[in-house]
Amino acid sequence: MSVKQLPIRWKITILSYCVVIFSLLIGGILLVVNIQSTKEQEINTAAMNTARTVAELSDVKKAIQSPNGWTKINHLIEQIRLINDEDYIVVMNMERIRYSHPVQSLLGTPSLGKDEDAAFAEHNYFSKARGELGTFTRAFFPIKDNNLNQIGVVLVGHRIPSFWDISANLKNEMVIILSLTLSAGLIGSFLLARHIKKQMFQLEPHQIARILEERTATFHAMNEGVIAIDSHEIITIFNEKAKGIFSVKGEVIGKPIRSVLEDTRLPEIVEHNKAVYNETIIVGGKTILSSRIPVLIDQTVVGAVAICQDRTEVVKMAEELTGVKNFVEALRVQNHEYMNNLHTIAGLIQLGKSEQALNLAFTTSEQQGNTSKSIKEMIRNDALAGLLLSKIRRGKELGIEVRVDPNSSLSQFPAQMDQNDLVVLLGNLIENAFGSYESIEVEDRVIDISIEQNEETCAIMIEDNGCGIRYEDVAFIFDKGFTKNKQKGTGYGLYLVKQIVMKGNGDIDVDSHVGEGTSFTIIFPMNPGVEANG
Repeated sequence: MSVKQLPIRWKITILSYCVVIFSLLIGGILLVVNIQSTKEQEINTAAMNTARTVAELSDVKKAIQSPNGWTKINHLIEQIRLINDEDYIVVMNMERIRYSHPVQSLLGTPSLGKDEDAAFAEHNYFSKARGELGTFTRAFFPIKDNNLNQIGVVLVGHRIPSFWDISANLKNEMVIILSLTLSAGLIGSFLLARHIKKQMFQLEPHQIARILEERTATFHAMNEGVIAIDSHEIITIFNEKAKGIFSVKGEVIGKPIRSVLEDTRLPEIVEHNKAVYNETIIVGGKTILSSRIPVLIDQTVVGAVAICQDRTEVVKMAEELTGVKNFVEALRVQNHEYMNNLHTIAGLIQLGKSEQALNLAFTTSEQQGNTSKSIKEMIRNDALAGLLLSKIRRGKELGIEVRVDPNSSLSQFPAQMDQNDLVVLLGNLIENAFGSYESIEVEDRVIDISIEQNEETCAIMIEDNGCGIRYEDVAFIFDKGFTKNKQKGTGYGLYLVKQIVMKGNGDIDVDSHVGEGTSFTIIFPMNPGVEANG
């Protein structure tokens, strides 16, 4: 098993032990050094006090002023050395002759120390000397006679405990501290590892890393755009497909979503904690099918994720197909109407009433031509004109008179709109009007259509005298999936109308009374429009 795959419990335990041992090592070194420094100060103080005591002894003062005086004071000095636990005490006269020393053979011999000069100039001080047995601190104190004239020097030496000496003295304490600390580290490591593993869903770090890599690769391989934000509206996921859909370049992870996309409606999900599925929204002029879902951890919203599909081309194709369908329907209705007229003309001919048959043929042809010419003059777009003609003929088949206001005109599309938008909008509103007569009997069934346009606005009105809409239902008719006709209705017609109105920054007004009819009025700003020729 590689170190990378070692269980996190063992990683944390080993790391904790290493930290504890390192901390103990540093702490121990600092402690021993501090103890050594304190001990040295204590030794210096004791050595200087011993040197001062020896220098004040009258026997010492007398002895160093007489020949062979060391025979009189050496045993006394040795007693003082043993009592004060010093390593050596050396008494010297001004010629630096030793009058006391632990080594008998050195008595009466001159001292050759290099750090003694200042002592013979009436100075008391400390110095350090390194020898075979270790480092010694040496306290120097001048000896003066009753007239305060210097007559000699006292040197007291004491070995300074080494680092290892002090460590050996603290061995028992260090064993106890080490045992307690490592035990606490073991228990703490186990509890910490268990807590971390619980937070990581019992996964090891290398497993989480693999899952993250797989997730990232999956997100970028998806054919849908994926965008995720946290509770502070910071982007955490923005895959390549999403960048393509919204024309975003560069790295955006970690940036506020509003600085990258002005209107993704993701922050609303975080704020309201309510999912939205399969909603068509317009972002940057594109038709986007979006599902937005809050991300919950322990019932707390920690972010939101959006799955997006660019449906711009699909919608255009669908709308074009819708226009084709309208033309096909118009042809079917027209064919049905012509067949009825042909049967009538054939019957008149068989009855020998050829003049009446000829008049009927001319009248039918003239009516069709006038209607087509009138619509074409008012509506300068072939798709919309064809749609209105198909609805007029469909109305005749259903027994409904569809009337287009002769003052209607359309030469430009409103801003951000095209023929597909208006085909879907008018088609759905007129079909809704047709449906309003299914549950009511009306003697004169009429649908009025008006399209008025000037430089500033484009107003569209569709009015029928059908069953009407209940007051309490008016607020919900534009909701996706809402329909009162459970058998034929899909609940998407008026929802699409509302989306198109929002795309064109328009306003829609509904006036309806049960049993009297419904009127839809839509007003779009023109600024500026697009030529409707085609």
